Amino acid sequence: MKLIWKSALLVLAGALFFGGVGIYATWAPDVPVHELKARWARPPSTFIAVDGLQVHLRDEGPRSDGAPGTQGSALPIVLLHGTSASLHTWEGWASALRQERRVVRFDLPGFALTGPNAQNDYSMPVYVKFVIDTVNALGIQRFVLAGNSLGGQIAWATAAAHPDRVAKLILVDASGYAIAQRDMPIGFKLATMPVARDLMRVTLPRGVVEDSLRNVYGDPAKVTPELVDLFADMTRRSGNRQALSRRLEQGYTGDVAQIRALKVPTLILWGGRDRLIPPDNARRFEKDIAGSKLVMFDDLGHVPHEEDPARTVAEVQRFLAQ
Repeated sequence: MKLIWKSALLVLAGALFFGGVGIYATWAPDVPVHELKARWARPPSTFIAVDGLQVHLRDEGPRSDGAPGTQGSALPIVLLHGTSASLHTWEGWASALRQERRVVRFDLPGFALTGPNAQNDYSMPVYVKFVIDTVNALGIQRFVLAGNSLGGQIAWATAAAHPDRVAKLILVDASGYAIAQRDMPIGFKLATMPVARDLMRVTLPRGVVEDSLRNVYGDPAKVTPELVDLFADMTRRSGNRQALSRRLEQGYTGDVAQIRALKVPTLILWGGRDRLIPPDNARRFEKDIAGSKLVMFDDLGHVPHEEDPARTVAEVQRFLAQ
């Protein structure tokens, strides 16, 4: 019996030791936003006050306020990123579009350098209000609105709530319909598990970040070390890990009646290898939004605008020229 107890104690001691080593090796506490700015908020980045937040924003291209009478081709375009992403996800599109129009992109509340809001509320009405308050702060009246994943859901919800403000809509692998999750990134899974969630608030294995990114790319080989650096740093921004847990709790299923009521010209772009939001959802959007156009990229994943900016933005440019 003593031998059994000794063996059990040795196993427990070993588990505690190796567990401690693992925690030490992956120790990654929160980082204050000012420590991240030098690398990730270089010009043309700026910060503006909106809804009690210092919003990380990039506003580029020829100035146009989208006032009544502005030609469609000159309207500003506003780009909304998805869960745990940042304004950097749109760099390829912004580079192509800012030559001819005003391009605005910003880090949404709860993510990247903007960080959490005081209310710990990342519901759709809060996000819609935030988008409108941000464009108001920039003096933009009417605009084209594009969004990926969560950003896509915020985009269509904003168009539904403010049809007088959104001239055209671009949905990129957008959320909104109830889905049976097929392959959630490991980082999202851990954020929903109580013990793992608490542990992940002070640790961040680089492999978890890399695996989560590879999950959303059609070609995982395109995930670079710098991209992993970006997502790891944005995750460690003070308060973002707690905000992610809250955002996941609030869900991604929207009001389908609002989708069906949309009258705005809409372009739907989708990655055929999206393992997070199945391509069937693209066809649902196409069916429910009258007059919308769907373009499927069979070889791309959940972030086609990031994975192949040139090919995807070409479709956007054709749509904007119409």
